[in-house]
Amino acid sequence: MREDGFIGRIEWAVAGRALPGQRVSGDRGVVLDAGGDSVLFAVLDGLGHGAPAADAADRAAQVLADNRAEPLDVLMVLCHRAMADTRGAAVSLALFEAGDTVRWLGVGNVESRVLTLGPGGLTVRATVLLTAGIVGYRLPQNLQPQTIPVRPGDLLLMATDGIVPESADGIDLSRSTAEITAEILARHAKDTDDALVLAARHRGGTATPP
Repeated sequence: MREDGFIGRIEWAVAGRALPGQRVSGDRGVVLDAGGDSVLFAVLDGLGHGAPAADAADRAAQVLADNRAEPLDVLMVLCHRAMADTRGAAVSLALFEAGDTVRWLGVGNVESRVLTLGPGGLTVRATVLLTAGIVGYRLPQNLQPQTIPVRPGDLLLMATDGIVPESADGIDLSRSTAEITAEILARHAKDTDDALVLAARHRGGTATPP
């Protein structure tokens, strides 16, 4: 599964695949126009794999689509309620806001980080603080979104645990987000799990390319 596009000033792409031998994946990437020049991104990793994992992730994806304007902590609670009779999922949410900031919140083991290009090369500007738990089964009591500044060219990467973590040095920011996600999936997807990676880049300005 591969998708890519632009929403306003944000270029994005998602690449994923099911565990070899399975017809469906329990990993989902969600991209939503949240209004007011904001874009909501989510990566959902249904517990396990196959149809039960996909059902959990699909329920959370629908909740996000129906309630995209809600605060991140509220969205996490709504996902938790919707998945109460499923296996549950790891969920990471990231909201690109109009004021050149990203707000994010994660429960479970979906890794999220922002990469930036500085004088010394590519570095990790920030990594989401993940909270232990399973959305739909055991939600942490204190859900506290973090806010970080971003600038044009910064890259948000979100990946399920079916992707082997890669150092920042292995990523070429001159390539499109579609190329970046495709390469990460091809090089770093595990053979023992579903795998999905989402990339979003702050392009500056407000116009969507034709």
